[in-house]
Amino acid sequence: MQSELEEKRKMLAQLEKIPQPEFEGVSYPSFIPFRKKEAKNVIEDIMNVKSRDSDIIICTYAKSVEYFNNKIICDLVEGKPIGIITLLDEECLRPGDTTDITFLDKLSETIGTHPHFLCHARADNSTRKTIARDEFRLIHYAGEVTYNVKGFLDKNNDLLFRDLKEAMSETTNPILSKCFPKSELYNKKRPDTAGTQFKNSLSQLMVILMSKEPSYVRCIKPNDFKMRGIFDERIVHHQVKYLGLMENLRVRRAGFAYRRPYEVFLKRYKCLCPETWPHYRGAPKDGVEILVRHLDYDPEEFRLGKTKLFIRFPRVLFATEDAFQHRKHDLATAVQAQYRGFAQKKKYKTLKFSTIMLQSYWRRYQAKKLMEKRKHAAQVIRKFINGYIHRKEEECDENREFIRFTKHNYLYKIQQNLPKTVLDKSWPSAPSMLQEASSLLRKLCMKNLILKYMKKVTPEFKSKMDEKVEAESLFKGKKSLYGDSVKNMFVDSRLDEQHEKLISSVFDSKVKSMEEKVKYSSVVTKFDRHGYKPRKRLMILTDQHLYLVTDKDCALKDKIPYDQITGILSSCHGDGLFIVTVKPDENGVKGDLILRSEEVIEVITKLAMIGKKSDVVQVISDHSISHGLSGGKAGTIDFVKGPVDSMKKGKNGHFCVIVAH
Repeated sequence: MQSELEEKRKMLAQLEKIPQPEFEGVSYPSFIPFRKKEAKNVIEDIMNVKSRDSDIIICTYAKSVEYFNNKIICDLVEGKPIGIITLLDEECLRPGDTTDITFLDKLSETIGTHPHFLCHARADNSTRKTIARDEFRLIHYAGEVTYNVKGFLDKNNDLLFRDLKEAMSETTNPILSKCFPKSELYNKKRPDTAGTQFKNSLSQLMVILMSKEPSYVRCIKPNDFKMRGIFDERIVHHQVKYLGLMENLRVRRAGFAYRRPYEVFLKRYKCLCPETWPHYRGAPKDGVEILVRHLDYDPEEFRLGKTKLFIRFPRVLFATEDAFQHRKHDLATAVQAQYRGFAQKKKYKTLKFSTIMLQSYWRRYQAKKLMEKRKHAAQVIRKFINGYIHRKEEECDENREFIRFTKHNYLYKIQQNLPKTVLDKSWPSAPSMLQEASSLLRKLCMKNLILKYMKKVTPEFKSKMDEKVEAESLFKGKKSLYGDSVKNMFVDSRLDEQHEKLISSVFDSKVKSMEEKVKYSSVVTKFDRHGYKPRKRLMILTDQHLYLVTDKDCALKDKIPYDQITGILSSCHGDGLFIVTVKPDENGVKGDLILRSEEVIEVITKLAMIGKKSDVVQVISDHSISHGLSGGKAGTIDFVKGPVDSMKKGKNGHFCVIVAH
C-alpha cells in the first residue's frame, strides 16, 4: 500500500504571475523579463485548449473561438536569426564603436517593418511626438510599452570577472554552489549575455510548464495602494485585458457551460417524466435520454457524453429548473390531498360559523364604504355645477375646482390629438380662458416637430433638397416640364454600367486632369451647329470644366471652363432642348452648344450649381432662340406646336423644334 501511494504522489508547484502595470519609457531591466509573457501565454493557451478539448473528448462537440495569441511578441523579442535579444547580443560582440543608438538603428533596419514594432525613424509625424529618438515601442494586445535603449549594451554584458566566479565556486553554501558550479571554470566558451541567460532560464521553465497540467488562478488587485475600499477602474480594466479573461469566457461559452453526471441530473429531475418517476431501474444514461426526449429538448441544445449530460444554453437549464419547481408543488399537492380532506372535515363547522360572522361584518363594511363613496361623489358634482355657473368670473372658491378640471381636460385633449408631422396644422380648440396658453403650446409643439424633422435630415438629403430648391427658383412657373420633375430626386450619374466603366478607365486617366473631380454625368444628344445632325454624347461635369465625349471610346469633343459660359438657355415648352452659350474667343470657331436631355431640369440645375452659373440661366418664352455659329454667325431655333414631338432642320435653314400639344 505504501508503494502504491508513492506512485500516486504528484508534484505541486506554484508560479506567481502578477499582471504587469502600464509602463512608459522603461529601460533594460524591465525589458529583459519581457518573456514572462510567454509563460502567461502558454498557460492561457493550455487552459483555453483544455476547456475546448473537454467538449471534444467528452461531448464530441467544439466551436472554434479566436483569441489573441501573444506568441508573435515573444518571437519578436527572442526570434532567430532576427530578434531583439539576438540583435542585442550581436551588437555587444561586434567589433568597433558600438553604442545604444547603433543598436536602435540596427533594430530599425532589420525589424522596423514588423507590425508590432515602432521607433522614431519608422513612425509617422503624429506618433513621433510621443517617441524619443532613443526609444522604441512594442505593441501587444494589452497595451503599448515604450523602452529607452540607454544602457542596453552595458547591462546586457556579463561583467562578472572570472576570479570572482572562481571564489564563489569554492563556497559551501548550497545555493551559491549551484549558481556557480566548478564546471564553468573549465569552460572556455564566451560567457552568455544577461538577456541570453534569462532566456535560457525561462526556456527551462517552459519545458516544465508544457509537461504539466497547470491550473490558472487569476488574481486582480483593485488598486496600487494595498488599501481596502478603493477600486481603480483603469487598473482593473488593464488587468482584465492583460489576463485574457474575456477570451477565456468566450472559449467557455462557445461550448457547453453546464455539465452534470447522469446520476445527479436524473436524481433531481426524474419527477418531470412519467417513465422515470418515481424510480428508474435502467442505466442512468438511458433514463436521462428518456427524460430530455420527454422535455422536448432541441438536439442542438444538448449533447449526451460518455458520463455527463451537456447543456448548451442557460435558458434550457432555467426552463428545466422552473418546470421542476412547478412540479414540486404538484407532488406536494398530491401528498397533502388526503390529509387536507380529513382536516377540512374536522374544521367544517368552525369554518361555517366563522364564514357567517365574516360575511356579516364584511357587508357592513361594504355598505359603509359605499355610503362614503356616494357622499364624496355628491360633493364633487355639487362643486362642478357651482363652478360651471361661475365659470366666466375671476378665479374664486366657487369655480377653482371647475377651472382646474377644465385645464386638465384640455391638456389631456391636446395630448391625445397632437399633430404628427410638420404639415399637420390641426389643433384642438381651446376654452376662452386658455386661448393664450393654447397659442404658446401650439408654437412650442410646432418647434418640437421642426426640430425632430431637422435631426432626421442627413447632409446628403439636405444637398438633394438644395438642388430641388435651386430647380424651383429656376423653373417653377416658367417651364412646363418642371412639374413632372418635382417627384423625382436628382442623382449624380445617369450613365449605365458600361458607360461608368468607360469613364473610370479612359476619362479619369486620359481626358481630365488628376486634380479634377467628377460631380455629375449624363447621356445627352448634341446637334451640329450647321446641319443640326443629332449625335449621342456623354456630358461630364467636373469641378472645373464641362466635357462632351463620345459614348463608344470616350474621345474628347468639347471642353469648356465654367468661367467661359455666358448663358444657359431653355424654352418654356415641354421639350428637352437647351443651349450653352460660350465666349467665342475661348471656343474657337465652333459656336454655342445645342444639347437635348431627357432630364433637362436636372442637367441644367446641376450645371448651374456646379459651375455657379445660376444667374445666367434663362427660360425663353418666345417662339425662337438665337445661338452662335462659327465665324461669328448666328443661327435660329424655332419652337412650333405639332401632333408629336420632333426636331429637324427647316427649309428656311432654321432648327425647328416641334412640341406636342
